[in-house]
Amino acid sequence: MHMTLTQKQLRVLRFFRDFRRTHGISPTLEEVAEALGVSKITIFEHVRNLESKGAVRRDPLKARSVAVLYDPDTDTNEPLSPIPELPIAGTIAAGRPLEAVEHVERVPLTDLVPTGDDYYVLRVSGKSMIEDHIDDGDLVIIQRQSSARDGDVVVAIIDDEEATLKRYYREHGRVRLQPANSALEPIFPERLEIRGVLRGVVRRYR
Repeated sequence: MHMTLTQKQLRVLRFFRDFRRTHGISPTLEEVAEALGVSKITIFEHVRNLESKGAVRRDPLKARSVAVLYDPDTDTNEPLSPIPELPIAGTIAAGRPLEAVEHVERVPLTDLVPTGDDYYVLRVSGKSMIEDHIDDGDLVIIQRQSSARDGDVVVAIIDDEEATLKRYYREHGRVRLQPANSALEPIFPERLEIRGVLRGVVRRYR
């Protein structure tokens, strides 16, 4: 079905489409505004108009929720690479059944496993972080960055050769890498390079 869109609306719509295809997530309104050289308010108005025409769908409570429903270059109104979602069916305590939920909330899987060039995955070997519920064989989602705050779980290269996953602390003019296993001692490396910070843990149950 053909939609009548202004040139500015088409520009915004194509940016959302192309960003989603490249990064696997939708851009924030701030990112679109910066890329297109306009204000966030202007982008908000364009998105609102596009939504009223059925070209996009947006959750106003979430930052990266604009889903493109119409491709102006193919003139189709099928969702374009929609973000995978699963329903949140309720809450559960040990031994109790699920609560009845009338309005089922849906959670984008990218909220649980971020995607894009800034993220990568490592498979954990060993149990040095077991008390932080990070076990041997788990997959950890790491955001690429070269700095960290006290208490962050980081991927660190120590003494130019060994890579490790530990909690990071600066104290008394030195760095302490703290395992989450009471049987292990902390590490005080002479040289350290941070390669990323933990953002998520994925565990497959069999």
